[in-house]
This record gives sequence, C-alpha cells and structure tokens, in this order.
Amino acid sequence: MPQTLAQMRFNCAKARQRMATARAQHWAFGAFNLDDEPTLLAVAAAAKKMNAPVLVEVSHGEVSDIGLDNIRDLVDNTKQAYGVEMYINLDHSPSVEAAKDGIEAGFEFIHIDVSQADHNASDETIIEATKEVVAYARLTGALVESEPHYFGGSSDLFKDKIDYELIRQTFSTPEGAKAFVEATGIDTFAAAIGNLHGKYPVPKILDLKLLEQIRNALDCNISLHGGSGTPGHYFKDAVKIGVSKININSDMRFAYRTELDKILKENPEEISVAKLVTKYVIPVVSKVVESKLKDFNSAGKAII
Repeated sequence: MPQTLAQMRFNCAKARQRMATARAQHWAFGAFNLDDEPTLLAVAAAAKKMNAPVLVEVSHGEVSDIGLDNIRDLVDNTKQAYGVEMYINLDHSPSVEAAKDGIEAGFEFIHIDVSQADHNASDETIIEATKEVVAYARLTGALVESEPHYFGGSSDLFKDKIDYELIRQTFSTPEGAKAFVEATGIDTFAAAIGNLHGKYPVPKILDLKLLEQIRNALDCNISLHGGSGTPGHYFKDAVKIGVSKININSDMRFAYRTELDKILKENPEEISVAKLVTKYVIPVVSKVVESKLKDFNSAGKAII
C-alpha cells in the first residue's frame, strides 16, 4: 500500500544519512537493477547473508512494465520479509515528469538523466531539468543524482572491445563536475572515468587518478554507473577514494540468462520455469551480488 508522506520523509532522511556514513567510512552502496521479482529476491538474499545495505533500482523500461507503486510495494514487502536495509533508486529517469513521479512514489534516490531521451541535449536543458527535480525532491528529501552529458553504452552484452579513445572524450573533469554540481545543487554526481554501461569481452579500466581529482573538487556524493565487467580491485580503490554508490546490472542479467539457458536444457520436461528460476537461477544471481558487496566494502554495514 502507498506510503504516507511522513514515511517517505523518514526513509529519505535515513537514506541521506546513510550515504554520508558510506562516504565517511569508505564503503559504497551497491545499486542493483530489479528486472523482476526473482532478481529482487536474489539481491535481498545476498544483502541478508552479507548484512549489507543495498539499493534496488529501476529504469524507465522496468517502470513501464511493473509500475511505480507495484515496485514500491514489492520492495517494502521484500525488505520486511528478509529483514534487510534496502532503498529504491529511479535510474536514468528520462524526463522531469518521470522523476517527479518517482519522488511522489517515495523512491529515496532519483537519477534525472534527460540525455537518455535526447543524447544531444544542451547543457542548459540538462541543468534546468536537474534543478527542477532537485527543487521538487524537497517534498520528500529524496537524494537527486545527475551528470552533465550522455553516458554511453547500454545494459547489453557487447562483442566489440571498448574504444577508450572514444569514451575518453566524455570523461568527467574536476572543473566540469564542480561547475555542474554548483549549478544544479544535486546530492550525487555520476562520474565518468572509464566506467561504461554493458558487459564487454575485455575488462573495464577506471582512471582512479581522475577520480581522486573529482573527489577533491566536490563536496557531494559520487556514483559510478556501468560497473559490470569491472575488476574488483578498481571498486576497492574507488570506495577508498570516496565513491559511495556503484551500479550493477549486466553482470546480473548475464548470470541470470546463462544459468536459465543451462537449466532449461537440463530439464526439458519441466514446464514450470518459475520453479527452475527459484531453485537454480536466484542463487546464482545472488552470488554475483555477494561478490560485489565484498568489493564495495559494504558487508556488515547494514542498519535495520
């Protein structure tokens, strides 16, 4: 059932405090995409086992499929059943209106990214849209995240190697990050330092020296999108530097699909796919989440 405004404000205030704690103690929230209920249960099981705080996040596609209020209820019921610390992030919300809907649904984290709908959106358009969402978020106290330009890739499995000469053109700069944060008043800056959406045939390489420079230039939180396919040592160093939120999607989807294909071939007579997902797929996806929580130094950090 829908939350009251008082409940939303309480949850958002706690989320805000916990992000400050993560930065101070050098650990990061894992933000894991919620494709369906089994994915949510996999994240919850990992959070329970590791005693780690987590975010589950949905993008515009999942919102269209499941619905904001249904997502809110699913997460609330699951975190109560498992006894875990869990918040919701609206990821890459493509419009101000969609972001406002997420705020009104009680999501604790809101990522406004109008460049998703328009890759060529002007600086002025992005700044004005972000400022409007920041102002509206005062209704509940939700934390607002954004970036000043389109962030490349997608949550897919790519066959081509990463063209770092190309993506380096869209790396964040300390000066640009500071100017954007000051212009918008966001709570979290989504840095681009070699992280890229999707899973590639080669490991991703993060520019940690650049991350240090961005961290020194900003007073707000820093997040890393496109964490899948990144060697764990980069995450361990990134949280020491001061990253407090890391997004993971493609690694989970790859594990889900790979295990499901394997189990379907091994069980050709089983017509209940749901049974196979529960028994075999959820534990495999949960292992992926567990490994990330270790890298993010968030194991043992949950407060219920």
